[in-house]
This record gives sequence, structure tokens and C-alpha cells, in this order.
Amino acid sequence: MNREKIKEQLSEHFSAWEELTETEQEDLLANSQLVEYKKGVNVHGGDTTCAGLIFILDGSLRTYMLSEEGREITLYRLRHGDICILSASCVLSTITFEVHIDAEEDTKALLVSSSHFSDLFEANKNIQCFSYKLATERFSDVMWAMQQILFMSMDKRLAIFLWDEIASQSAQEKPKLHYTHEQIAKYTGSAREVISRMLKYFSDEGIVTVSRGDITIINKPKLRSIIA
Repeated sequence: MNREKIKEQLSEHFSAWEELTETEQEDLLANSQLVEYKKGVNVHGGDTTCAGLIFILDGSLRTYMLSEEGREITLYRLRHGDICILSASCVLSTITFEVHIDAEEDTKALLVSSSHFSDLFEANKNIQCFSYKLATERFSDVMWAMQQILFMSMDKRLAIFLWDEIASQSAQEKPKLHYTHEQIAKYTGSAREVISRMLKYFSDEGIVTVSRGDITIINKPKLRSIIA
């Protein structure tokens, strides 16, 4: 991806871009690099050095918390055009909890160095406002994830997950998802055995069909009725 294409992407998805001076824009580009993360790679860990600001060009990242027992709770996922602010959490002193970020598929991104972003953050009020606004939005995502885990029944949580995943496949009559029960358990903060039982229930109810590594939605209205 050439320099002009990167600037075009930043102008479209980075709302603070136009608030930067021409010099600040050029400095930001000079202190950024194109990176590629292979599927499954840990991009940022709770105890690792601040990675920097990650602007996703293609692919997706999953942000999650990890318990002492090794249980994962997915907080949110980021895709094309999204910006990962928690990977630059060292810049925002108000963020004190540890998160992990993995590439859930091969991902291309623009990585702004943490030192440059920190300097820009201190010098530019617009960048501060942008950063806190973005952090607030991500905190809302975290609260939504916690609300599901604490207050929603497992059938509704699973239905929401499946519905969100097929949203981009709405034109398909019977969309198919390629996930194992273990993966869904990670994404929903549950256990594999619970997901397996719930998918069997959905299958018995004629909502899905389940095969090895695949889940096909065969009755979208009935799936939607669980969420409503």
C-alpha cells in the first residue's frame, strides 16, 4: 500500500486526521510502519511493552482478558477501519486493567509508534479528545460484554454471537460460520461443554445444523426471536 493510499485511509477513518497540521500529518506517517500479523499471533499482552496505536487496514483483532486460571473473556473485536487504542494504553494513564490482543485472522495494519503517539497526545488537544472518546467507546464495548456474561442467559448470549457473525452474510439464505465450539466459548466467555450443549439445543429446535468446524443457520427468524 503506497503512501497516498495510507493517507486516504487515515483521512477516511481517523477522525482527528484533519485536525492535524500538515507537519503533524507527515510526522505521524514518518513514525508509522506497515505491519502484518499472522492468524493466532499475540499482538499485545497484558505485561508487554506498549505496542502503539494500531490502525487496521485488513483482517481483524480480538481483545480479551485472561484470568489466572487461563479462562479468556472476549471484550470486543476490531476490523477494517477500526483503531486499537488499548494497544497504546501506556499513553492513557487512566487505563489500568490488562488486556490481550490477538490476530484472529491474517491482519495488515499501520502501527504508530507509542513514543510518537505519546508526544502527539501531549502536544495536541484534538488528539487527546479523540483518544479519550475512542477509549470511552471501547469501554462501552467492555461493559456490553460484561453485561452479557453477568446478566444474560446462555441461549441469548449464543444467539447474539451467532446473529452478529452472520450480519455480513445477510444476503445468504442459510449462512455458514466456521468456528469450533472451543472458539465460540472463548468469544462468549463460556466453557466448551456449555457451548456444545447449547448448540445441540439450537439444533434440536431447528435453528442450526452443526458439523465439524461449521455451524449453518437454517432458521434466522427463530434465532432472532431468542434475542428479542
